[in-house]
Formats: sequence, structure tokens, C-alpha cells
Amino acid sequence: MEHRSPRLVDVARHAGVSTATASRALNPSSRSVRDSNRARVLAAAEELGYTTNLAAQAVARGHSRGVTLLLKAMPQDYANPMVAGMVAAAHREGLPINLVVAGTAAHDLVREVDAARGQRTQILMTMGGRHIDDRGTPDLVTALQRYEADGGRVVLITQPGLPFDTVAYANREGARELARELVGLGYEHFAILAGYANGLTQRDRTQGFVEGLASCGVELSADRIVTGDFSRDAAYAAAGDLLRRGIRLDAIFAVNDSMALGALTLLRDAGARGQGVAVAGFDDIKALRDVTPGLTTVHLPWDDVATEALRLALSDRPAEPRTSVIQGHVVVRESTPDRHMAPAPRP
Repeated sequence: MEHRSPRLVDVARHAGVSTATASRALNPSSRSVRDSNRARVLAAAEELGYTTNLAAQAVARGHSRGVTLLLKAMPQDYANPMVAGMVAAAHREGLPINLVVAGTAAHDLVREVDAARGQRTQILMTMGGRHIDDRGTPDLVTALQRYEADGGRVVLITQPGLPFDTVAYANREGARELARELVGLGYEHFAILAGYANGLTQRDRTQGFVEGLASCGVELSADRIVTGDFSRDAAYAAAGDLLRRGIRLDAIFAVNDSMALGALTLLRDAGARGQGVAVAGFDDIKALRDVTPGLTTVHLPWDDVATEALRLALSDRPAEPRTSVIQGHVVVRESTPDRHMAPAPRP
């Protein structure tokens, strides 16, 4: 007798549910299935040896099931927590994920969006910051709109402002909270390693920190805001320049953790000249678990970011794009000791 592979209707019959319920239980859907029904369907599928026909689904839906995660080129230590969170969230939903890293030129993202459109992946997510004067944004918006016109779903993990569902971070609010915390610990004389002058993330974190200081009566002059590259090595050099300038300084805020680690290393290498200067960052990357002293930073819940992005992607398409802002919180560690409890630094 010829052996026939089990079909979805067989699984439904074995589980005692409708074919539609069995389909929703086995495949991501915006429509919920009762836990008891889902358990019966999964048990029936395993018992019968049923596997989802991905090729048939792609033909029927016009798109292959899964996520294409498109990253703008960025430092590895920044990308890793975002990517790890998204991979874990996709795994929980049973979705295959394809990682694509684009270059930094304006046309690079557009080219990769067009390539993903040709592959007809169900969901396209992009990660990475934008620039204030990014001339490639209109072309990128057009490419993403074409992707959605073909039936795909687009979710951006970046700053708000583009006409797509977006998950954003509360950058300004987190930096504002950090500034107030540091003033409360007794710090008075600050500098900011601000990264790219035209970066939206860097701008929001810098402005938030300045606003937080001002709310506590601490003014920060423009010469204490150092712009440049968004990297550990650039921060190392910038922190050294701050010491050589001889300005009165008891705390440095770097707009990401990688830069903060560069500043910490410079202060260590500077010996006596670097003593008494605190450092704080932003992001709470996992590498900080192995850093001494522990770095004060703004923790971003990467798993929550990924979970929310997938929730938007798998829900019914809205009439208007949605923006979901994920809040962070300050984590105080040994890199910013309480000055009320510690001896005063050398002048």
C-alpha cells in the first residue's frame, strides 16, 4: 500500500478541531487559539508526523513564512543584543529568520530591501539609526512601501518618524533620568562623548542628558560636548583630549556603552590624571558583565523590543502606522560611586 504523508485535515480530525483552528495553531496568526486546542493540535501533529509545507504556504500566500532582519552596518557590540533578542523572539514564534547586513551608503539599504522583496519574505524588519540629513530616506521609504504593496509587512526598529510600524527607544527620557541620578550622587562637572553630530539617536541622548542636568541647576557649556565617531576607539581619544585640556571634570557621559568602555580604559591608562572621574553609558550591553568597575548605564530591555516588533508584524495591518516606545531605566554601578560617601577627587 502506498504511504501518504499526513495532511492538515488529518491533524484537525485527529485533534477534534476544525481545519482552520489546526492551521492557526500550527502557523503564526493574528487570530488566537485556545491553549487547550493548540495543545491538542500540536500533539496530533507530532503523533501523525505532520510537518508544515512551507513551499505550499508560500505559493498560497504569495510570501514565504519568516523574517528578514536587515541591519545597517554598526559596531558589533551594539548590534549583538538587538540581534540576539530578535532571534530569540522569532524562535518563540516558530519563525525562521534571515539576517542581512547592509553597507553604510544611502543606496545600500534600498538595494537590500529590493532583494528581500524579490525573495518575498513575510516580514521585513530593519534596525539601525538614522541621520538628520540622510538624503537616502525618501528612496528607502519608497522601497519599503513597495514591499508592503506586495503584501509583506514592514516593522522598523529605529527612531520614529517614518510611515511604518516602528519600535523606538525612549532615548531622551533615559538620558534625562541618568543625568538626574548622577547629580544626585554628587557630580557637578560633566562632559559628553556625543558620537555623530548628525545622528538622531546620539542627538536625542545628548539633548536628554543636557536637559536632565539643567533641571537640576547644572549648565553644560558647548565645549564639553565632544562629537566624532560612534566607537570605542574614538571615545578613548576624546577622553584623552578632555584630560589634556585640563578642564574641571568629575563625570563623563558617553552616548553608548562601547564609547563608555573606551573612556574607562583611557582613564585607567592615564593613571593619577584619570582618578576621580566617573563614567556612564547607555544600552547595558551584555559585555558589561565582564567589565570592572561595573559601568553605570541606561538599561534597554532588548527582549521586549524584539517581542514588541514581532507583535506589530503579526497583528492585523493597521489603518495608520503605529509607534511603540520602549522605556529603559538607569542602573547605577561602581563606575559612578556616590561622592557623598567617597573621598573628594584630586583637583
